[in-house]
Parts: sequence; C-alpha cells; structure tokens
Amino acid sequence: MPDTRLPETPPGLPATPYAALDALPPTATGAEVWRALGGAGLLTRAYRGGNPRTGPDPEGLADLLSAADARFSLAATLSVSVQLATALPLLANGQQDCARHALDRALAGRATVALAATDATAGTDLTALRTHLTLDDDGLTLTGEKNWIANTTTAAHFLVLARHRPGRHFTHFTWVLVPAGTPGVTVRPADSALFADSGTGHLAFDGVRLGRDHVLGRAGFGLPLFARHIATERLAGAQWGVALCRRVLVDTHRHLTRRAHGDGTLWDLDAVRQRFASCLVRVRELRALVADLSDAVALHHDATAAATLKAAAGATVHHVLDTCGQLWGAVGFTTGGIQELRAQAALFGIGGGATEVVLGTLAYDAETVLAELARPGTLP
Repeated sequence: MPDTRLPETPPGLPATPYAALDALPPTATGAEVWRALGGAGLLTRAYRGGNPRTGPDPEGLADLLSAADARFSLAATLSVSVQLATALPLLANGQQDCARHALDRALAGRATVALAATDATAGTDLTALRTHLTLDDDGLTLTGEKNWIANTTTAAHFLVLARHRPGRHFTHFTWVLVPAGTPGVTVRPADSALFADSGTGHLAFDGVRLGRDHVLGRAGFGLPLFARHIATERLAGAQWGVALCRRVLVDTHRHLTRRAHGDGTLWDLDAVRQRFASCLVRVRELRALVADLSDAVALHHDATAAATLKAAAGATVHHVLDTCGQLWGAVGFTTGGIQELRAQAALFGIGGGATEVVLGTLAYDAETVLAELARPGTLP
C-alpha cells in the first residue's frame, strides 16, 4: 500500500492551517505531532472558544484529526486524539496551580499527557479497578498498575483514575495528576510495534506520595467526570473513522484502477466494484450519524448518542479495512501495507469501550432511541 500522506504545500499555493505539520516526516511520532500542533497554536481549535473547559468544537476537532490522519500513522493520530478529546478536557477540571500549569504546557505542545484509566483488570470494567488511592491530612498515596496507556513513554503528566474506597459505587473513584518522574512511578513500553508511535505503555505506582493538590476535581467524582469526557472521545473516534476510511478508499480505488487484470484493470470487475460500493455506503452512513449526533455529544454529553457513534465507527472501520484488505490482495501484506493498518484499526472496536459494551449501553436506552426514531420527519 503506497504512502498516501499529504506532501508539503506546493510553491505558489497558500499554506494550509496545518502547514506546521507538513515539515514533519510521515514517520513522526505522536509526541512530535503534538509538539508541532501546539507550537503552531492549533490545539485550541478543538474547543469552543479555544478553551478545553468550555467543551469540544466538533468541526475543529474533526479538522485536527483529519489533518493528523492524512499525514501520519494511525498510532500517532491515536496519541493526538486521546489528548484532545479526553485528557485535556479532564485536566481542565483542576483548579490547582499544578493542573493549570500542566494544561498550559500541554496546549502549547511543550508536554504530552497520558490518560491512565485502564487498569490491570479488564479495561471496560472500571468499577473493578485495583489502583488504590489513600487520602490523609498530609497528602495522598497511590499504589497500583495501569496497562495499555497511550502516551505513557512520552508523558510529562499522568491522569490516573484510582479508587479511594472499596466497592463498585460510582462515588468511590477519583482522578489524580501524577507528574512523570515522581518517586515510585515506573514506566514500561508496551510490547507492540503496532502502537510504538503513540508511546503506548504500562505504568506502576509503588506508594507514590503527592500533595492533596494533585487530586483533580473533587474526590469521588472520578467516574462522572470520565463518563462526561469519554463521550467526546467516542465522537472523536467516529470523526476520525470517517477520515481514515475515506483515505483508505481513495488509495484503494487508485490501486484498483491501475492494477492490470486481463485486458483491463481490477476495477473493471463488477464484483470488485460492488464490494467497494458497499464500503462507500457504510462510510456515508457513519458520516451522517456523526453530523446528526455531534451536538448531542459535544453540548449535552449524551452517553447514548456517544455509544451509538462508537458502535457504528467500530463496525464501519472493520468493514472497510477488511474489504479493502481483500481487494489489495498479496500487495497488502507489504511492510506498512493495508494489512498492517487493518490490524491497528481493530482498535476502533476495542479502545474507549469495546463494541459489545457500548451496544449494551445503547440497548439499555432502547425505548428512548425508539421514541426518537418516531419524531416528525423520520420514516414510520
């Protein structure tokens, strides 16, 4: 699968808003992309009024993710996406000097932030996490592990979700801002070449001691805060899914119209065109869902809308990458080819909530969804 990343802006044409990215090679890591975006003042485009505290700007967020996807690896774009959609808005809840300083550095591109929610337990069962927080008059103590965290190996700060009480009640969990390099913090890269560009790794906290000013927001509000901001991450994932699928389809169409077959090309085969067309339908469906549900997620933190987008994105990306992988044939197995991208793109059905989990959320609210489908202007 040939490199389809965008070239530098040709001489004589006006520079795009993302000209700062054109100076980076397609092999740039997520941390390098983040630094370039922040240095050019572009990260604030993802938020209403340019401020993570006011919530996402769906158009700006989609624009940033599309720009990254067009130029860099899936893993590098993952690094950017998690920070834009979840880590920085969560960090903006902190009113203490340490949180404000970390947010300012991140927005300027001078530091990356890792969102450390996934525990040693199954990532989709946050109420079972074992990372433990003890609060006392003198500060806090953090002990536990976090696995498969994007930006781990590059982060200046970790946003750590921990339990401060036993049991599964939603008020038993709290966010802690942990500076990298704090005694007791151990960082280990994940054994995955597929996501090296995202700085994915594992964290261990062995009696980490910090002041109480490192509690982010209010104690006990960890899961409500997470639920609010994971909705934005699911919106971002659907937006990114549209951009990724479009890019893959453009490249696959080019391949099919140039690949010789008999007296013509692979594109001349009706079966090939039909399979390709099925992908076009799926991507247009996903784009329509994003347009329909963006405001519900961005403005109202609608968990059901976010679950709908997450489930649709996972299914659509899987269908498109699976179909295009077949259409590329043996060429797809070259280093950096579509089969490698296909393996990475499986993340869309796992990260940020497995497809089965978000479908469960959608089913729980089935009556509300069915009522919405009966609104005037919809089909009976």
